[in-house]
Amino acid sequence: MKFGLIVIGALFLVYFGLNFLKGVNIFSPTRSYCAQYDEIGGLVVSTPVYVKGYKVGQVDEIVYDFTRETPFTIRFSVSKDIRLTRGTVVELFDDGLMGGKAIRLLIPAGADDDCYAEGDLVPSQADEGLMGALTGSLLPKLEAFSQEADSLIRSLRQLVEDESLAHTLASAEQAAADLAATSGSLRHLMANDVPRILDKTDLLLSDLSVVSGNLKQIDYRATFNNLDRTLSGLDMTIGKINNGTGTLGALLNDRQLYIDLTNTASAADSLLIDLRLHPKRYVHFSLFGRKE
Repeated sequence: MKFGLIVIGALFLVYFGLNFLKGVNIFSPTRSYCAQYDEIGGLVVSTPVYVKGYKVGQVDEIVYDFTRETPFTIRFSVSKDIRLTRGTVVELFDDGLMGGKAIRLLIPAGADDDCYAEGDLVPSQADEGLMGALTGSLLPKLEAFSQEADSLIRSLRQLVEDESLAHTLASAEQAAADLAATSGSLRHLMANDVPRILDKTDLLLSDLSVVSGNLKQIDYRATFNNLDRTLSGLDMTIGKINNGTGTLGALLNDRQLYIDLTNTASAADSLLIDLRLHPKRYVHFSLFGRKE
């Protein structure tokens, strides 16, 4: 009897230990349900079953039949107090970033009168997960980016191989050299010529200051009075000339004198013309004396 009790106790401990390692609480009553998937992505027995992140059960068995359209049938158990109402979905999702799979129950809120019975086949779905979402949204963008990068690389290659770029670089180098020479000339100008110009400017400003001082010493009132008297005298002289007063006024206003001078000038002109045409009438010159 002792030996039998020891064997029974050992078997119980082995059974209890194995279930404990599997995460099964043999003292907690459970209900079993089934779900089918096209692909399970590495799901294994004893994988946890969650409801809103809380573990309520585990996967008990995975049966496969590759002759069917959905080859994988999963039997999982949940605590007896969890009732799967109609509309519940068994979702296969990624449990962590390392690619592990787990099951979660998407139980709709509402009345729980109509529930699945133990052993029923519950509708299932597979979540694409983080990597799937990234793959689905990122791959098209990466493809478009690769095409744009390839186009950019080709454009850069054409630009680098273009001879005009070499000419442009040579022109830029020449412009830089000219700019350096201009900068040197400007430094020389600022160091040598500009100080001399500033010195001459200071001298010019000093001379202008002296001239300004001399101008300040001039009696402008006396100068303007003398100029006024001079203009008044000139005005009186012009008036006398216009009135015939004085010698110049008499000469300018005597009509008969003007006529006589005109006649005299005309007679002198006629005399000169006749002298040029008949010089012998007025001048006779001979080396042998006068001819009889």
